[in-house]
Amino acid sequence: TVPPVWKSSLANGMRIFGIKHSEVPLVQYNVVIEGGHMLDDLDAPGVASMLAAMLNEGTKNRTPEELEEEIELLGAMIRVSADDEDITVSVNTLARNFEKTLALVEEMLLEPRWDSAAFELVRTRTLNGLRRSSIDPTYLGSMALNKLILGEDNIFATDVSGTTESVKTMTMEQLKAFYEKNFSPSVARFLVVGDVEQARVEKSLESLGTHWSPKEVQIPQIEPAPAPEKPAVYFVNIPDAKQSNIFIGAPALPRGHPDYYPAYVANYKLGGSFNGYVNLVLREEKGYTYGARTSLNALKNYGTFVASSAVRSTATLESVEIFRDLMAGYREGVTQEDVDFTKNALLKGNALRFETQRALMGMLNTMSTYGLPDDYIAQEENYVKQLTVDEVNSMVQKYIDPLKMYYVVAGDGATQLKEMKKLGFGEPVLIK
Repeated sequence: TVPPVWKSSLANGMRIFGIKHSEVPLVQYNVVIEGGHMLDDLDAPGVASMLAAMLNEGTKNRTPEELEEEIELLGAMIRVSADDEDITVSVNTLARNFEKTLALVEEMLLEPRWDSAAFELVRTRTLNGLRRSSIDPTYLGSMALNKLILGEDNIFATDVSGTTESVKTMTMEQLKAFYEKNFSPSVARFLVVGDVEQARVEKSLESLGTHWSPKEVQIPQIEPAPAPEKPAVYFVNIPDAKQSNIFIGAPALPRGHPDYYPAYVANYKLGGSFNGYVNLVLREEKGYTYGARTSLNALKNYGTFVASSAVRSTATLESVEIFRDLMAGYREGVTQEDVDFTKNALLKGNALRFETQRALMGMLNTMSTYGLPDDYIAQEENYVKQLTVDEVNSMVQKYIDPLKMYYVVAGDGATQLKEMKKLGFGEPVLIK
């Protein structure tokens, strides 16, 4: 059973969602500001991420060290981070220190320090992260697939952290401009789970409600590119790589789409679980990999279907063929046994799914982000209980078609590039 959700809002427009959970004297809360990376300029990505990092680096009246020390004294954790569609302040605290941490969060949000020395440190950290990523085959393969699915001119096809070029030339003025334009309670949510009453939360938020003034923020509608009409193969050359990273995918459903959960359920036996077909064949039967999966990744603006694995280099072609053939076979029709496996696994998993504050926070975030009803968990459970072979087959036909996907391999070009032609999907395209 999922505990009840209470809702409220502040005069400045910030919405509040809460769950009372008193098993331990702890509170977890998030301030989620819609926007994030999707509000970055395409020619200067990474500003939202850099801004989020800078909000951790002190306040107008506290140096970075003083802020860190104050958080430590409270036995709390406060962290600001950016994602594709939002910037989030995440807080874990003892219930008795709820108000004290909230005062610090207000300071961090409303009185940034804009410290130039800290800015250079954050820039260096970000560049180091991007350099590490630039030699990581998993990252390179995943980003290549993302670009193909979403389109080159889509902000979501760029790294949240930006590019080496954009980070090198980024200025404090860009961060301040983003902050002034896009930080507003009118696009913010306060999510709280833990040993704290609704009345106490509302009283504690009065100061933030008074001091944080709303403004209009334009949240863009970002459309992904359409699915490919036919399959195509792309290759990222990683000289002398001993393994190949395989990414196969296509556009899918955003999280708020009514077919999202049915499609998620339909994928479960194909590759959404450890005992899915792709893992049973590629790992258990063939021994080519430590793990293989297929997944529906969904955000508010877009979704992707991705089949992925890292396999030993000599098994690259056969592994891609296995993915293709297992998806094609799944489209021919699932069995009652497949459906029973999915029902049992999902219903058993649900029983323990919301035991922790962290899990309840995830539920609150999903519900509030995608506009789902309070009882969406119960609705999903009822759907699984009544699941039929026909229902699963219908979803697979709609959303999993290996002949309308991009096939990306990041591996050793000298030995594997020509091999990919044997897939029968045309000449492989080398991605520079």
